Amino acid sequence: MYKYVLKRILIALPVLVGITVIDYVIMCMAGSPLEMMQGPRITEAAIEAKEAALGLDQPVYIQYFTWLGELLHGNLGYSIKSYQPVSAMIASHLGPTLLLMGVSLLVSLLLAVPAGIYSAVHQYTKGDYAVVTASFLGSSVPGFFLSLLLIYVFTVKLGWLPSGGMTTLGAEGSALDTAQHMVMPVMVLAFSMAGSNIRYIRSAVLEILQQDYLRTARAKGIGRFRVINKHALRNALVPIVTVVGMQIPMLFGGAVIIEQVFSWPGLGLMTMSAITSRDYPVIMGVCLLSAIVVLAANLVTDILYALVDPTIRLDA
Repeated sequence: MYKYVLKRILIALPVLVGITVIDYVIMCMAGSPLEMMQGPRITEAAIEAKEAALGLDQPVYIQYFTWLGELLHGNLGYSIKSYQPVSAMIASHLGPTLLLMGVSLLVSLLLAVPAGIYSAVHQYTKGDYAVVTASFLGSSVPGFFLSLLLIYVFTVKLGWLPSGGMTTLGAEGSALDTAQHMVMPVMVLAFSMAGSNIRYIRSAVLEILQQDYLRTARAKGIGRFRVINKHALRNALVPIVTVVGMQIPMLFGGAVIIEQVFSWPGLGLMTMSAITSRDYPVIMGVCLLSAIVVLAANLVTDILYALVDPTIRLDA
């Protein structure tokens, strides 16, 4: 196991470098961030001086190697817009994003696992059709549309929930206050993920229920609950783990739009602000973090395979 993990980490390093190269080239193609400063009060000489100070007058490959060299020294650079260290900005916004992602993923699994099992066990019944219909709605309804709909209903019409932010302005920011602000963004993210998870869980459980060993277990008089929730679900966990492992990076990226709509003070809101102002160091810092999350999620998924199914061996 340790050799396999070490091998995967060594393979991930050149992949990370390749991702940063592609990200940097695409980012530079969008234009210089100093173009946002142009105006009647800013002289051309001032822009040129700023460009030279930031190293933006150098060729793209020189700029990239300069950034990479700073990265190897643990320095992600400074924001062009706010002049704050990028590492400090990411650290301050990472907590709210992880909180929102973690709770959304947990809620989606609490919804999807029982619903998927119920749909598989009661195949072709009215309950099955209702669950499948709800799963398709969850997968097809755009997150931003559902967000605006929830804000209109629960904030504008009913006045039950706050429309944005993480805490109420002027309040102490208690756990209850944060939970109230989390309800709608968590609902949007969890509803979308649960829609996809239900179909995968239903398909996996249906396939397992048709296996001979489950028929034998039922013939031996093992209870229906144990047959489904112990034997069938455990063997259906491999495809489920695959889906969840794929959703973690998707959740990390999908939270950008949701955080923007609900003004959630996480990485998504910071990323959108950096993109609109062409803040290169912040954009590259977020892209690097996203790439690490994707590679780490894939590695953790492979390790979970061996924990879920003892027949799987991870060889170096």
